[in-house]
Amino acid sequence: MEKRQIVLPNNEVIHYLEKGQGDQTLLLIHGNFSSGLYFTPLLSRMPKDIRILAPDLRGFGDSSYHERITSMADFVSDLVMFLKVKQIEKVTVLGWSLGGGVALEMAARHPEMVEKLILISSTTYRGYPLYKKDENGQIREGDVYASPEEIGNDPIQVKPLLDAQRDKNFPVMSYIFDVSIYTVNKPTMEETRIWIEESLKQRNLIDANWALATLNMSGEHNGYTAGTNTISTLKMPVLHTWGKQDIVVPEAMVMDNVKALKDNSTLVVYDQCGHSPFVDVPDALTKDIVTFMQS
Repeated sequence: MEKRQIVLPNNEVIHYLEKGQGDQTLLLIHGNFSSGLYFTPLLSRMPKDIRILAPDLRGFGDSSYHERITSMADFVSDLVMFLKVKQIEKVTVLGWSLGGGVALEMAARHPEMVEKLILISSTTYRGYPLYKKDENGQIREGDVYASPEEIGNDPIQVKPLLDAQRDKNFPVMSYIFDVSIYTVNKPTMEETRIWIEESLKQRNLIDANWALATLNMSGEHNGYTAGTNTISTLKMPVLHTWGKQDIVVPEAMVMDNVKALKDNSTLVVYDQCGHSPFVDVPDALTKDIVTFMQS
């Protein structure tokens, strides 16, 4: 599929994939170190009577990065403008990993636009904590970074990715993905090539990690920021999915979201699945998404 592009009122250029047509629209929000192209296994399986939009977030893939983002709210602002330019009033929003945090923030800030919410191996509404490491690389629990630039020096979770991006190091990226995301099934060689090339385009890794760490929709401080307690305002139906072999987003994070949204939540757990159900269980995932949207 070829990407299209839209110039937003803030002059950011958003590149996106679009497929299908119908009364229902599904907005796909990708995770960190990825792009809208990571959703191609899902796009190829979804019925044609559902309109699907898969944008590259600002600073990811082929989208522009004129203005630095400082929070998930900046991504949300872009997506709302994107939908308004497309003249779309209501959507089901699907967020994967970091995209789950964006989706949650969007649902809280613009509930009139979000009909239903789908969280795929999502970060928690309290943010994804990123702590400093000791000389042995062990996490110093509660010891937070003071800025995006400090986060860029994290020796375990951030700097290796920054170095791979700088050097366009395909083998390192392939190894990192194999041991973290594709822990059950592997993409094809062609998918691996395309997706890693997309990941290497990202220009905002430290800013995206900062936005993840400072996301806090709870009623308490999360170490980085005070909570907004906006999680309590979400009233739309929510589908949560998680894979038992996921080592990027632990079960506790997913259950934290489920408990916070328990009155509206449906949880689906896949046995043989890691952080990418689009590769591990694409048929089951597609069926569950369609069933949820049509219910």
